[in-house]
Amino acid sequence: MKKNRVFENVVHGIFLLLGLITVGCVLLITVYLIISGIPAIKEIGPVKFLFGKEWASTAAEPKFGILPFILTSVYGTAGAILIGVPVGFFTAVFLSKVAAMEPAVSLLAGIPSVVYGLVGMLVLVPVVRSIFHVPDGASLLAAIIVLAIMILPSIIKVSVTALDAVPKEYEDASLALGASPVETFFRVSVPAAKSGIAAAVVLGVGRAIGEAMAVMMVAGNVANMPSLFQSVRFLTTAVASEMSYSSPGSLQRNALFSIALVLFLFIMLLNAALNFFLKREKEK
Repeated sequence: MKKNRVFENVVHGIFLLLGLITVGCVLLITVYLIISGIPAIKEIGPVKFLFGKEWASTAAEPKFGILPFILTSVYGTAGAILIGVPVGFFTAVFLSKVAAMEPAVSLLAGIPSVVYGLVGMLVLVPVVRSIFHVPDGASLLAAIIVLAIMILPSIIKVSVTALDAVPKEYEDASLALGASPVETFFRVSVPAAKSGIAAAVVLGVGRAIGEAMAVMMVAGNVANMPSLFQSVRFLTTAVASEMSYSSPGSLQRNALFSIALVLFLFIMLLNAALNFFLKREKEK
């Protein structure tokens, strides 16, 4: 008995230490971004930085307006969610209740993001150019399609897990009352698994808004105001594309840290809002 208690205390201490390390890493990242990003926002001005429509960090008279990046990230993420969530949801229902083909989804999740970007650049971009007769297929539309495909594994796997966790008795009772299998899936299984499906959507949003490499390869990476058939730049790609040649301590480098801070806060607020609505739904 005493040995078991000692063992439990040791395991408790290990998990507590690991949890503190995780929280500490998040706090360190937060503090570092704040220390590195605030000076540039002060120097440029919060209004000019957040609502400026022009980004020219290497010009003779540099301008650091990130409104195009913010709007592009919002539109791109929203578009990917509008396409990816319905496809992922119905695929999850099909895989969980009709056909057991989840290993195929696992293979899709294992593809590196650079491969998605390469295939999108070589296949999707020319298709967009030829179908819509635009000068360049590298655009917001191509980025939305690639992001929608990339978030599918996260949405499908978590949704399938939630649907599989629904007790079999619920479905048997529904079928015994005369409901068809399809009615049982969508009126019994899905409502019972809605918290897990909502968590899958949250994961998909995080994946979409945080992606950089694949988006950089198909979006054109030009600091334009967002338009569906125009080359654009996301918050993530703005940091990734200019960090390598920015001088340490320069205003450009500090402005990139400020973009990272805005992106970090944006993701935190979005996740907090989604979790708030999920908790309210559970309380009901």
